[in-house]
Amino acid sequence: MKGRKIGSPLLQVVDVYRTFDVSQGFLFQRRVEVRAVDGVSLEIYPDETVGLVGESGCGKTTLGRIIVRLLRPNAGKVIYEGNDVQELSRQDSKRLRREIQMVFQDPLGSINPRKSIGMGTLRTPMLVNGVAARREVDDIVADLMVKVGLSPDMARRLPGELSGGQLQRVGIARALSLNPHLIVADEPVSSLDVSIQAQILSLLKGLQAELNIAFLFISHDLTVVKYMSDRVAVMYLGKIVEMAKTRELFDNPQHPYTQALLSAVPSVRKVKDKNRIILTGEVASGSNIPSGCRFHPRCWRADAICQQVEPRLEGNGHLVACHNPGR
Repeated sequence: MKGRKIGSPLLQVVDVYRTFDVSQGFLFQRRVEVRAVDGVSLEIYPDETVGLVGESGCGKTTLGRIIVRLLRPNAGKVIYEGNDVQELSRQDSKRLRREIQMVFQDPLGSINPRKSIGMGTLRTPMLVNGVAARREVDDIVADLMVKVGLSPDMARRLPGELSGGQLQRVGIARALSLNPHLIVADEPVSSLDVSIQAQILSLLKGLQAELNIAFLFISHDLTVVKYMSDRVAVMYLGKIVEMAKTRELFDNPQHPYTQALLSAVPSVRKVKDKNRIILTGEVASGSNIPSGCRFHPRCWRADAICQQVEPRLEGNGHLVACHNPGR
């Protein structure tokens, strides 16, 4: 695997598509194609966090699973350190599996419930991937537990004996165990209490600074994304509709969908009702995407061209896919 040039992206997603065939109708007799990821491109640079936000079903998790190779794209490329991941040799593929890890939304569902934390969750990945020798793996497990804020003694416990926050820390420790360069964090705090969320987010921030890890941080919670991210991509019905540096996107959103999302963020300060944007209509199905701009049936600025021509994601630094951007 050839090395990445200085200043170049760690990972590139280039025009990626992914569809699913699902059954619908009476007795599920009709098969339809659902476009989950529909021509997405983005870049992640070393040591940065890219936030990916959008409503449930917009394709965020599918994109994350494509990046970690749990799913294959129908078309497009995922390029890691300048290499197309679909064309890697067996040896380089094994290295890639170590260097790109995932933290799942449901920690209990992604951990073997029948084996202890140390044995089943942390030791096994390191031994299988040759990251540590048997004589030293227990010491590394203890160090990992301390690094994520857990007592090394917890490595002897079964997953059912730990709380949700503790299990999520174990999931983070598992991702760190293989010394990754990139972690895809898929809604890592959405199932946790607010106080535990703050602890996990602070932990991730600290680990990134210490270990120089890049993150793709997937969430529907804009407040969390604002805290974690250097850049933010907004996704709607399988497409990225806006992307910018975090402060720029929150201070100056250009796409109507982004503006609607931000207007719905709860605030401690009182916000006048006139500042809240209420979207009408339902999100279209991925099996029946509207013509033109896919947001136009819910957009208050839509005109004739929006119904006919799909806008391109373009701009200088602040990218937006909209025929009528701005406020």
